[in-house]
Formats: sequence, structure tokens, C-alpha cells
Amino acid sequence: MRKLWLVFAQTTTICLGILFVVSTLRPDLLGLNSRASVDVVTTREAAVTPTRPIASYSEAAKKAMPTVVNIYTSKETKVPRHPFMDDPVFRYFFGEQFDAQTRRSSSLGSGVIVSDKGYVLTNQHVVEAADEIEVALSDMRRAKARVVGSDPETDLAVLKIDLKNLPAATFALSEQARVGDIVLAIGNPFGVGQTVTSGIISALGRSHLGINTFENFIQTDAPINPGNSGGALVDVSGNLVGINTAIYTRSGGSQGIGFAIPSSLAKQVMEQIIENGTVTRGWVGIGVQDLTPELAETLKLSKVNGALITEVVNASPADKAGIKPGDVLVGVEDKAVTDYASTLNLISALKPGTVATLKVTREKNEMAVKVSVGKRPKPRREEK
Repeated sequence: MRKLWLVFAQTTTICLGILFVVSTLRPDLLGLNSRASVDVVTTREAAVTPTRPIASYSEAAKKAMPTVVNIYTSKETKVPRHPFMDDPVFRYFFGEQFDAQTRRSSSLGSGVIVSDKGYVLTNQHVVEAADEIEVALSDMRRAKARVVGSDPETDLAVLKIDLKNLPAATFALSEQARVGDIVLAIGNPFGVGQTVTSGIISALGRSHLGINTFENFIQTDAPINPGNSGGALVDVSGNLVGINTAIYTRSGGSQGIGFAIPSSLAKQVMEQIIENGTVTRGWVGIGVQDLTPELAETLKLSKVNGALITEVVNASPADKAGIKPGDVLVGVEDKAVTDYASTLNLISALKPGTVATLKVTREKNEMAVKVSVGKRPKPRREEK
């Protein structure tokens, strides 16, 4: 009996050992796959079925990039004749190098196609004084361009190219832009090719910068560099918010302070240029300055409100209406005046030939003055 028990015990021990080895090394032979029952998502499966969408502005870039073009300009400049050119010996050895009287220089910038008819919006300084202008599209097409018209006071210009099947930018309502909104800057920085950078709107209504006569810039930290001028600033839907114009820099590259002309202003200027070839603005013949608390105290005003009229042009509409230096302009056609910039913008928006109402304060008394609006004189070109 004892012998049978020993045989049973040994057999059981051997079977348990075999079972242990098999369950450890090949559990599939026993139909036991406890580890495989754990839910594990592989990298390949995750790629096919992502758990959440990835943040991207690719759709906005895809929509806006075809409307942004690279602009190449060139012009001839006169070179002073070398003083030794009359020497026969000098002319013999160096004639080809020093006899030229002109030199061709080139520059680059960006632009935005605003109509399928071939109109391109860009900065005036990009195409100023250019003899030849060439536009390169994102689909590799190229075309010569001509200047339809320009407006130096806003630094905007409209070009025309003759190509078919052109994409056109969609204008956003720049008045609805908010500080903190994400924006993309698209252009051709340093000539490396079309580039998209991102940032936010840092500030709105920037003025007193000395860049243009009419300033109401959108400030952004989206990197803008030389060659981006005239390019697009778009929102996350790919709609045009502004035209990139200038940067604040000490190094020549982007330092996070760039400025764009709001799309609403750009559209107004563009439409006038396309229709008339130029921009017409209102003028009444006054000069103003910001009203400071010190000036308000000197003039014995109860509050700092409006802009101080410092000059009235002789025989101008304002002079004929009885406006005098020392008056404080507080309103133009029921719109409040806050400073020099608002005065300039409100008066320039008046239509020449119409009668406008200006509200002024004189000796603590407010009065409404009817003024016949004139046409703003064209700015004088500075000699370079």
C-alpha cells in the first residue's frame, strides 16, 4: 500500500511540474491567455483611431496660402561717372567696369490676391519707383504686373496681373478682431520662399508710430521679417485680417513686434484705387494736437476730451466756417474725437463736396459748426 502511495505522489508531482512549465512557457497550449485579455492600444491602432483631434492651423494655411504671392521688383539707378574715365589708359583697362551710367537693383516683398480678376494688394513701399514688377504664385506661375494705383498715406498699392483661375482672399471684419486672437502671417521672408508663422494679436489701434500718415495698426507677435511686407495676416479660418507692413526691430529681424494694416481700411483704399486710380479724402484745413491734462487745465476745461485745434489754414473750409485756433474739436458728424489720430481718420472719411457738422468747445461753450468739406491735398514727395 505504501508503495502505491509513493508512486501516486511521484506521478502527481511530475504532472504538476509539467503543468507549471507548460503554463509558463506555452500557455496557449492550455487555452490560457490571461495576459492577452488586457486591452492594449498599439501605436498603429492609435494612428488609425486617434482618441482626440490634434490642434492644427493647416486648414487656415491651406485656404490662405494660394492667395499670397511673392513680388520681385527691379529698378535702374544712376551711378556717377568715374572721374578717370576721360583718361585713355584708365579707360583701356577699366572701361567696361566703370563706364556704365546706370545700375539695376532688385528687391522683394509679398502681396495678396484680392480678386479673381487679377488685382493684388501690397504695400506701396514694395513697388515704389520700380521699373519692372514680377509676381510669383504658390502654384509656380509667374506674371508681369502693373501698378493700378497707390496711396502713400496708408502705404498701400494695387497691382494687376493677367492670369486665369486665380484664388482670391476672403476679407475678415477686422473691427471684430480681439487682443489675444490667434493669427498667421504669410509671406516671403528674406526671399526663402512662402512661409507661415503664427502668433496672437498683441494690440489694436496702434498709432503715433510715425510709419504712415493714417495709422490704425494691428500689432502682432507673429514673426514678420524683411520680405513679408505686403503679405497676409489671417485668422484661424484663413480670412484676411490685415496687410503686414512694418516691424519694430533693432537687429533687422523679428523681435515680436509687427504691425499690419487692418483689412477694413485696406479694402476701402483698394476699392477707391480700383475704381478711380487714386484715393480721395476729406479736408477742412485744421491742424490739431492731443489734448493733455495740462492743456485742459490751462484752458480751464472740466475734462480732457477732444483734440486742441492749433492751426486753421487761411481761406480753408474751417476758416470760412469760423473755427479758430484754440478751439477744442470734440466731435465730427456725431462721432467722438479722442485724439490727433481719431481727428485725422474722421475728417479724411468725409466726402468732399458735402457739408459736415463739427462740434467744438470755445470758452467752455460747446457749439456745432457746419463746414463744407474740401478735398485733401496730395502729400508732397520727399526728395531722396
